Amino acid sequence: MITSKRARAVGVLAFTAVIGVTLAGCSSSSTPTSSDSAAGGDYTFWDPYPQYDETSAWAKVIDACATEAGVTVTRTAYDTSDLTSKALLAGQQGSSPDLLLVDNPVISTLASAGILTTTDDTGLDASGFSKNLISAGQVDGKTFGVPIGANTLALYYNPEVLKAAGVDIASVKDWTSLNAALEKVTASGKKGITFSGIGTEEGTFQFLPWFWGSGAELTKLDSSDAASAVQLWTDWVKKGYAPNSVINNTQTTSWQEFLTGDFGFAENGTW
Repeated sequence: MITSKRARAVGVLAFTAVIGVTLAGCSSSSTPTSSDSAAGGDYTFWDPYPQYDETSAWAKVIDACATEAGVTVTRTAYDTSDLTSKALLAGQQGSSPDLLLVDNPVISTLASAGILTTTDDTGLDASGFSKNLISAGQVDGKTFGVPIGANTLALYYNPEVLKAAGVDIASVKDWTSLNAALEKVTASGKKGITFSGIGTEEGTFQFLPWFWGSGAELTKLDSSDAASAVQLWTDWVKKGYAPNSVINNTQTTSWQEFLTGDFGFAENGTW
């Protein structure tokens, strides 16, 4: 915790997305007093979805949750890149929101700055979450946020493209059989696979399944297994199984490529 009395710690939601809460001892006009019942009170909530206005499904979910809990929630949305800096500044000024929805990599930054409370402070029971999900909101054994969802990836395929290329999807079980399928698809005149290989966290996110699938570990990035995963992607581009555009593809643009119907496979998912 930071020592400045002006700092106000908040709770968080993590992404996977993670949600967190303010310290009870750092009260403000939005924090219920001791005379309030468990239900009732006004709460402020910041999220990274400025594209969703008050008529959106997301805003309606928040309103419904507030109604069910018997509270009032005032939502403010910021661009993802701005949310962390605004949260840190608000904490320093003692004007933090009661709840934050942030990406899990931000948790350690906000927690070390004393911006977040733990579930021990708030009394939130987080025991029902899977270990791999709740760990997204944990730092040094303390839980600062709970997940509202998890980003996942899948290997999508176009059955019409595969059928025309003579590929049985049931035969695709490993890298070797996937490469064989990509070869058949490209030989049939279609494109093999599209993915996001851009040099940002999106590209990293999409590369990790192949990295871990090789048997590699993040503690040894220069292992032969790790190199084999890099070589897999490199070979796809060199052999024409994947277009050169994957180097700059975001997950959105790669999905748009897949929707053209020209590709046999695409790696994508929630984000």
